[in-house]
Amino acid sequence: MSSLDSYRRNVTRKREEIAKLQQGKAKEQTKIASLSGKINSASQALSRANSASTAKSKVREIERYQREQAASEKKVADFDNKIARKQKELSDEQKKVSREEENESKKRRRELEREASAHQSRMNQINSTLKKHDGLHQSTIATLKALQDLPEKIVVLFLASNPADAQHLRLDEEARSIGDMIRKSKHRDSVSFESRWAVQPMDVLQAINELNPTIVHFSGHGSDLDEIVFQDTNGNTKLVSKEAIVQTMMASSSDIRLVFFNTCYSYSQAEAVTQHVEAAIGMNTSIGDDAARLFSSQFYSAIGFGLSIEKAFEQAKALVMMEGLREENTPELFVQEGLDSNELIIVRPEGVVESIE
Repeated sequence: MSSLDSYRRNVTRKREEIAKLQQGKAKEQTKIASLSGKINSASQALSRANSASTAKSKVREIERYQREQAASEKKVADFDNKIARKQKELSDEQKKVSREEENESKKRRRELEREASAHQSRMNQINSTLKKHDGLHQSTIATLKALQDLPEKIVVLFLASNPADAQHLRLDEEARSIGDMIRKSKHRDSVSFESRWAVQPMDVLQAINELNPTIVHFSGHGSDLDEIVFQDTNGNTKLVSKEAIVQTMMASSSDIRLVFFNTCYSYSQAEAVTQHVEAAIGMNTSIGDDAARLFSSQFYSAIGFGLSIEKAFEQAKALVMMEGLREENTPELFVQEGLDSNELIIVRPEGVVESIE
């Protein structure tokens, strides 16, 4: 088990201990309130007593309740002290989690930079070879033909899941922001934005079969075990494995060209689904609501202007950087082997005609 997992387990345990202490405190507070009622009743009975013996009995009763009440008040004070100590311990563990997450994020960024450098070197070598190849002219013609054959309108299927037992995410704001940016794009009529909410596993294939989308967008929670979070029939968390998502893409419409995982820890899912779709976007760690919303809305805006997946991806990263959120390296773009993301264009806006000589 990694240090980060250990720290997270400690955080969970401290929270459980605090909750248990708070329950004990609440129980004693309830007892104090009950004793106060009994003291009041006994005091009223004392004021109405007609005999010395009755009055004496009520005085003893009141004194007993007061002793019990004082004992409960002492227990409440003890609970408060214990809760304060546990909260301090919780704060310390949370700081450890934050430090470890930052360390892992830095490590991942260094790995990505090395991979990007190696990838760029390979691409430079391939490009050099292609320039000398006699078939370059035919490749260019094929690229232009593919662009001409692009659809004039695509469907973006937005699948949102925010279970009741998970941390609340502002998915409605993300959907609204994407819709607004698409409507502001030059060729807004070329992109149809369709959303499905409180998604259960059975809803995914149903929506894909109904809408035949070009882009499938998952929005919500993800886990660091390569799982995506849907909802069960009770509205609670339903975890779906990476393998199940890959199988779903394989069994779905052949018109799907891009899968966008706007969920935490989804880079492995994105990389895996490129076995069956041309491109995918995933997150290499957790991502904040604001960064997720800005990145996705700008990405689809660029798609609405007819830009390539690569350019749309880079513009989305640029917006996150300009907003100062420092999460521009969290999204990752994956494409099928042999494809160039800078040449992958999703839609040919209506009226745009590419001529082939």
